[in-house]
Amino acid sequence: MAEGIKKPTKFLKDVSTEMKRVSWPTRNELVRYTGVVIATVAFIAVFFAISDYVISTIIRFILN
Repeated sequence: MAEGIKKPTKFLKDVSTEMKRVSWPTRNELVRYTGVVIATVAFIAVFFAISDYVISTIIRFILN
């Protein structure tokens, strides 16, 4: 029973140790990466909106 208690405690200690080793981004890097993600998502959204409009128009043209 005692071993079952030790494992979660050891796991949390290991996680804490690993988190100290992580190379966290600077504020400027974080802002730049966030901008890249937002721009990429916006580009993909516009791309799919235009694709949807074109495909819908073609289907409407074929069915009418």
